[in-house]
Amino acid sequence: MTTTIKVSNEVRDQLKGQAALAHRTLGQHLEYLASLGAREARMASLRAALKATSPEELASYREELRAWDRITND
Repeated sequence: MTTTIKVSNEVRDQLKGQAALAHRTLGQHLEYLASLGAREARMASLRAALKATSPEELASYREELRAWDRITND
């Protein structure tokens, strides 16, 4: 199913140019941009979660990582 999106001619031309440079159709480029937006939202959520993590929890997490590294490197 397809639909029409109303954008200015300038935005359309900019998106078409970007798509052409990346060897994508305009639809593929819009999918790519949507996936970037979703990734950015996930990264923002991760940053917020890390910022809310207590120093004690971070220390515990780091120690667990070191333990796993010792196991996998032996």
